Amino acid sequence: MDDVVLHDRLAVAPWLDPAAWRLPGVQPLDPGTWLVRDEAYAGQMALRDRLIAERGAEVVALLPEVQEAAGECYDLVLAALEEDRGYRFDAGNALRPDGVTVALDRARPLATLGRLMQADVCLMQPGAGGHVLTGAVLCFPAGWTLAEKIGRPLPGIHGPVAEYDAALAHRVQRLFNAMRPEQVLWRANAILHDDPRLFTPRREADKASLVRGGRGRYLRSEWQTLRKLPDSGAVVFTIHTTMIAVARLSEAQRAGIAGSGMKAG
Repeated sequence: MDDVVLHDRLAVAPWLDPAAWRLPGVQPLDPGTWLVRDEAYAGQMALRDRLIAERGAEVVALLPEVQEAAGECYDLVLAALEEDRGYRFDAGNALRPDGVTVALDRARPLATLGRLMQADVCLMQPGAGGHVLTGAVLCFPAGWTLAEKIGRPLPGIHGPVAEYDAALAHRVQRLFNAMRPEQVLWRANAILHDDPRLFTPRREADKASLVRGGRGRYLRSEWQTLRKLPDSGAVVFTIHTTMIAVARLSEAQRAGIAGSGMKAG
């Protein structure tokens, strides 16, 4: 299948670290390691190129009033990518590490970023009811649909997630409010799957329940980061997805799954 790109290794196994596995499991990150590029880059980027070209309305969304914040996000990400020697920037173009040239278009900030970096990007803007999803490039949704979530605050986005109760929602909102631009935070999740596809959107009404202790041939893990933009105050939420066959996990990683309470999706 064209939308299957498997990793050879899992860099972070959050279920083996109690601090990372306990919700919300947020920890500080060195800003120099903010954006990750790994062995699945070429395959994932080819899929991202195709999705943005053929299904752009499904994978890119930006509310009109947050164009300024999206431009600020664009500038921050490009500055970070310029530190990666795998990229070459010249005359309004970027040469990616996989040899593909991408036109740099600040007028289409999220679509352009979606063709440059492996991670999906969500913009969370402060609002009266808490932080709201105001823009995103989401090529690898894990059982949710961007069109259904855009414009919603954090509790509305996580409504179908049983663990995201009022107490957790309060802790997460307090964390968002307290973030400083010089900070970068990270967390990770992991879910077992039988379907290895990366692009798996699903509307809330169609969402099957998640069963604890289930089995799956593949493990999907999202390495997520949070970073506040200094001017707009928006929070940049990145999602770097790893899909790996359970058989390719290390012995310690496989051994830890049984007692982790990991879900199957």
